[in-house]
Amino acid sequence: MITKEKIDAFIEKIPPSPQALRKTILALNAGDLTKAAEAAKEDKALSHYLKELVNKPIYGFRNEVSDVSQIFGILGVSQSQQAVYNYMLTLLSPAKWKLFKLNRNSFSDLQAELSIQWQKILKHLHIEDKEIESAIALLPASIIVSEALFCEKIDDVELLRSVNNIDLNTILKRLCGMDLFDICERIAQKWEMDEKIANIIQAASGIKPSDDEKIDLLGKWMHLLLFFTLSKPQFIDAGLNDFIDFQIEYVSDIYDEFATLMEIT
Repeated sequence: MITKEKIDAFIEKIPPSPQALRKTILALNAGDLTKAAEAAKEDKALSHYLKELVNKPIYGFRNEVSDVSQIFGILGVSQSQQAVYNYMLTLLSPAKWKLFKLNRNSFSDLQAELSIQWQKILKHLHIEDKEIESAIALLPASIIVSEALFCEKIDDVELLRSVNNIDLNTILKRLCGMDLFDICERIAQKWEMDEKIANIIQAASGIKPSDDEKIDLLGKWMHLLLFFTLSKPQFIDAGLNDFIDFQIEYVSDIYDEFATLMEIT
């Protein structure tokens, strides 16, 4: 079994913190987009990442956006904060994925899909909260950690997948004593996020509902979004669709509303 200490040691690497990146985060936390953009421009890799991210087709801009100040201005504080969290994860993501069939571009697509759709959901629910908006970045973060943990026991993982028809989240729990959502919670603690974020993430598992009505509702929306996103062809091909067991009963009361919002036919 992979020990909790080994899991914590890997999570401790999230995120590397170059000076320009720290300054960008502090400025965004203070809501100062101008100062954040000035700091981000000092990090060429971050600037390049932001440019690539915001010019993805999902953002829908007809003309290329290249200036960091303009990018932050378009995204606003919350989405800019999400984008920087996502960038931090690319610093930790493997050069070559072994279990999941991902690469730099497809992982970036996953981050963008989740971020854009989560923003859409929160707008629909009339929720404005920087930390809740940034919470969606925890899911891709936990996938990176899970890939590393699975690769420690790759033979055991492949054996369990071939013998038993069980989802990867269950396998992760058996090997590590923690599931995807537990890992998300540990990362939230590392990022010093409010306790409510960990509670939303746990509710999003679909099997650990919250007694708090608002947190449980957000958990339902996040559960649906995660399943909806991982069910897209490119993420099915990557093997990510095997990660969670869809809990239809948990989300049945909001499924039609979700389907309408996402224009599912």
